[in-house]
Amino acid sequence: MSQPIEFHPSFAERSKAAVNDAHLRQSFRGAMDFLQAKRRAQFPDAAALETLRDLGADIRRYALANLPALLEQLEAQLTANGVKVHWAETPDEANAIVLDIARRHDATRMVKGKSMVSEEVGLNHAMAAAGIEALETDMGEYIVQLAGEGPSHIIMPAIHKTKQQIAELFAAKLPGVSYTDNVDELIRIGREVLRKKFAAADIGLSGVNFAVAETGTLYLVENEGNGRMCTTVPRVHIAITGIEKVVAKLDHVVPLNSLLPRSATGQPVETYQNFISRPRQPDELDGPDEVHLILLDNGRTQAYADVQLRATLQCIRCGACMNHCPVYARIGGHAYGTTYPGPIGAIISPHLLGLADTYPLAFASTLCGACAEVCPVRIPIPDILIRLRNEAQARPGTTAASLRGSGAARTAGISAIWRVWSLIYSRLGLYRLTSWFMSRGRALSPTEQGAWTKSRTPLVPAPKRLRDLLRERQR
Repeated sequence: MSQPIEFHPSFAERSKAAVNDAHLRQSFRGAMDFLQAKRRAQFPDAAALETLRDLGADIRRYALANLPALLEQLEAQLTANGVKVHWAETPDEANAIVLDIARRHDATRMVKGKSMVSEEVGLNHAMAAAGIEALETDMGEYIVQLAGEGPSHIIMPAIHKTKQQIAELFAAKLPGVSYTDNVDELIRIGREVLRKKFAAADIGLSGVNFAVAETGTLYLVENEGNGRMCTTVPRVHIAITGIEKVVAKLDHVVPLNSLLPRSATGQPVETYQNFISRPRQPDELDGPDEVHLILLDNGRTQAYADVQLRATLQCIRCGACMNHCPVYARIGGHAYGTTYPGPIGAIISPHLLGLADTYPLAFASTLCGACAEVCPVRIPIPDILIRLRNEAQARPGTTAASLRGSGAARTAGISAIWRVWSLIYSRLGLYRLTSWFMSRGRALSPTEQGAWTKSRTPLVPAPKRLRDLLRERQR
């Protein structure tokens, strides 16, 4: 089963708790300011950046425009290279494929490189239920796994934790480890634990940054080396990714990867770049005997089918939209309650999980446009957020309701209010009469006005209408 996720009505409660956590707000604000400054330093030439963004967006749009054909080409090339390709429509199907591979190899231990798609399908929970240890080896992912949490950022999973909290966690969870808040020592402790696991693992699992249809190549980037260990030391390597990660040509990876690390962490380039095209060959000294690729749908075809929403799938998972979002900077990732938080999570989660369970996220935005300004592949996030808001309020059965869960935010009370509003504003006499009663009866205005008065003063009609003031001036 996929990982259970908590949704509304608790989204407002989680957000309120995060806003009231002064330490959390300070930590995130400092981290976001730091990442924004690092990104700016990597793009000193504004004109060159815009040209590169145009190129990146064109590459992703081209891939999506030809997605069915490119996926078939990718499968054919990978199969010819000796890689086994699997298709999964749902998280449960993806987990079942991994479990089947593990059982065929009598595997009991799995080491995992960073993979947000594995978080999306709840793979760790599924493996644990089957008696298989699935250990995260990315240091940030390892920390949140020890803490029993999910990532709070798609690039920096443990960004919400301080070194003191990590020190306490290691001392409590790792046998023989004493408390130390020295960062270098904490990293050394983590590496010592993980190094032993690499050698003992039966299966290594990884994500995929880009899958190249032209050559049948899985491209994976990282900074710690754990991804390379996961994909070469165990005798079986399983890669899992969404169907949208395919690109047409190997040449297309170059500009995309020029955008990715600079947008994500402000690095000129990642420490490790892995090109995986086949299992270990007879004359090669290392590498897995088997390589598998799982291509996951999980609602992506719903986004693909809509011309406007298809842009959601252009994402290269850099996290820049989160780093520049004023809402994310104040509430952090866990408040969203979904695998992908922040602006990108608000527009992709409705396709993965249904709009009925995720529509509050579309309203968790100021629509300031910062996310669109920094997106390296020019996803029009604010436009898509507005579309999702409209979908959430759409009348079921109409052309405006096209997504799974459309109309989830529409209630009988709200519908009645808008019908009355439409009636009043479409009849001049009724409008004049209503406005007269509202101005004369302003003392009866309610002090509680739903969500408006949670953070604002109540609305009270003016003592005189505009037409009354004009009439008095004429006199």
